[in-house]
Amino acid sequence: MQANIGKEQEDVAEQHSNVQVTLDITGMTCAACANRIEKGLGRMAGVASANVNYAMETASVAFAPDAVTAEDLQNKVKQLGYGAVLKQEKENKEQRKKEEAARHKRKFWLAAVLSLPLLWSMAGHFGFTSWMYVPDLFMNPWFQLIVAAPVQFYVGAPFYAGAYKSLKSRGANMDVLIALGTSAAYFYSVYLTLDWFRGGGEAHHAPSLYFETSAVLITLVVLGKWFESMAKGRTSDAIRSLMGLQAKTAHVLRNGEELRIPIEEVLVGDLVLVKPGEKVPVDGVVVDGSSSVDESMLTGESIPVSKRAGDPVIGATLNKNGLLQIKAEKIGKDTALAQIIKIVEEAQGSKAPIQRIADVISGIFVPIVVAIAALAFVLWYFLIEPGNVGGALEKSIAILVIACPCALGLATPTSIMAGSGRAAELGVLFKGGEHLEKTQEIDTVLLDKTGTVTVGKPELTDVVAVYDEAEMLALAAAAEKGSEHPLAEAIVAGAEQRGIRLPQTDAFEAIPGYGVKAAAAGRSILIGTRRLMAAEGIDASKAYDKMAELESKGKTAMLVAIDGEYAGMLAVADTVKATSASAIARLKEMGLEVVMITGDNEATAKAIAAEVGITRVLGEVLPEGKAEEVRKLQESGRKVAMVGDGINDAPALATATIGMAIGTGSDVAMEAADVTLMRGDLSAIADAIAMSRKTMSNIKQNLFWALGYNTLGIPIAAIGLLAPWVAGAAMALSSVSVVLNSLRLQRMKL
Repeated sequence: MQANIGKEQEDVAEQHSNVQVTLDITGMTCAACANRIEKGLGRMAGVASANVNYAMETASVAFAPDAVTAEDLQNKVKQLGYGAVLKQEKENKEQRKKEEAARHKRKFWLAAVLSLPLLWSMAGHFGFTSWMYVPDLFMNPWFQLIVAAPVQFYVGAPFYAGAYKSLKSRGANMDVLIALGTSAAYFYSVYLTLDWFRGGGEAHHAPSLYFETSAVLITLVVLGKWFESMAKGRTSDAIRSLMGLQAKTAHVLRNGEELRIPIEEVLVGDLVLVKPGEKVPVDGVVVDGSSSVDESMLTGESIPVSKRAGDPVIGATLNKNGLLQIKAEKIGKDTALAQIIKIVEEAQGSKAPIQRIADVISGIFVPIVVAIAALAFVLWYFLIEPGNVGGALEKSIAILVIACPCALGLATPTSIMAGSGRAAELGVLFKGGEHLEKTQEIDTVLLDKTGTVTVGKPELTDVVAVYDEAEMLALAAAAEKGSEHPLAEAIVAGAEQRGIRLPQTDAFEAIPGYGVKAAAAGRSILIGTRRLMAAEGIDASKAYDKMAELESKGKTAMLVAIDGEYAGMLAVADTVKATSASAIARLKEMGLEVVMITGDNEATAKAIAAEVGITRVLGEVLPEGKAEEVRKLQESGRKVAMVGDGINDAPALATATIGMAIGTGSDVAMEAADVTLMRGDLSAIADAIAMSRKTMSNIKQNLFWALGYNTLGIPIAAIGLLAPWVAGAAMALSSVSVVLNSLRLQRMKL
């Protein structure tokens, strides 16, 4: 055990000695590019880890600043043939993506216009001129060469540049396949054109050329890139919608004057006025006023929450009906919304373990495909159709094009982006792709009781009065008003909720371990235990049976005496959340075992468990014991999700297969957890598990489609059943279909 602790401390020290940087990467065309950059960065001295996300076009690198710098990382990426800059502002990146999509669009239309006559000329080659008019100009080899050249060398220039950079760094990517295939078709056609010219250049002896193959291929690939860039842009819709929640300006009180300033200029400690209908601009605490605040945009909780002096408020929530004056406590990147955006961005940019399958395959795929294409050319040219260069070339080109691993590279990251984004909209924050993947394995959910299954705050549940209930409760609440004990606060709040006016308290004395003694409205009041009543000579024996009954239900019962006579009894309990029972029933329907764990006594725990439908209870467990109970379940082969909200839950959250922190709980719990549930509602647990299952199912569909498509396409192309231009269209469709399938997660209903 000591050795393990020592190892953990070393790991923590190592993590703290490293810094994390995110680079925006440009120039990647497929998963093989991402793999090469990742390996290149990972081999650098001082780099602890590197993760390149093809769909997000980012590289997240942890490194020792005394061994390597961010500039060194950027230079390494540039050496590999790509561009790298420190992560830009979201607006800049979005603008760059829009410009990239517009560039693909322009190039596609140029290529399409130039390729149309070449495509038209194919009718002449196939003898369709009897029923379809083909201008003689379109059949002229020189015309075809001139029209195809801009497509090949202007529109197709990025493929040549990418292939050169890839080969220079001893790799092979999609660009290599496209450049090889289209160049073979183009330059062989140039050779045939020159040969035709040397032979006299007679129109009726014009050869069958392949300019349309190279031009149409490039046109279709650029079309695919255009569609892909538009679809990939949609995967970050969740981030954009979260950023759109933020208020743009704030009303700040400075030197007695109300100023309206941009949110970026608000300082910690500023007094901020939030008027009805306005968004709360920053995280803070109410210092004056009362209102109800709609927190649904962040927590998913539909019922507005009452706020008064002393209550915390979260930036981006909506003030409904009252004027609030708040003191700014967290601004800018420290606000809850900024932290949520950061978690979602990190989750979208991280890798799920399943992606390693795609990475390994795409890393070795291109060289194998080139070898298969070369073998197919040899077989067709020497054995199947001896001497037919054009026919053998067509088969090789089709193989090169159909095998492009674009869809494979997009299969996992686009699903992770869409799935984690949709989860965030549901109030579930996954801290990384690995947690999103692992959550679907859960078969046992361990629930902390206080603040998780229950509200976490005592409430007045029972009022038993000998005579006038309202009078007894008014006097008892007036007596408790001087106490800061949570039970006293529950009694005062309960009286206020019932609309009871509290008389002025004239005297107050707390008697530790017994209760309180007070005077109000000219009456003497005692509230407390059996021992307090006995010590004061008050006979409350007739209440003891009812008191025992309430205590058996997990409630704390207090006896009340007024003017020396027993007057009634009050019971306070941490009540069960309204949605706990239905959420636990849903978890059971999903095939999960639900266990409750608590430090409370067994009787109280079992009473609460019975109320919500939990049959297995672990009671009287100390904080360090919770982690041990998690370990025991794991050793019995269970995959455990621990759900808690307090500091005492942090060890168990860190030990569990997946730790889930209730977002309304402590920062320590959320830091230790893998998943944060922004709502206090336990149904978010089921949402998290369901979202994980659906995302993993989506990834598997994508991988099956991408791998199956390539595996099936190569032999079909090799036996000559796939024209190169059809292969190009299918390849473009494959990438777009994978992205569109991933985007279905953004509309997922749970």
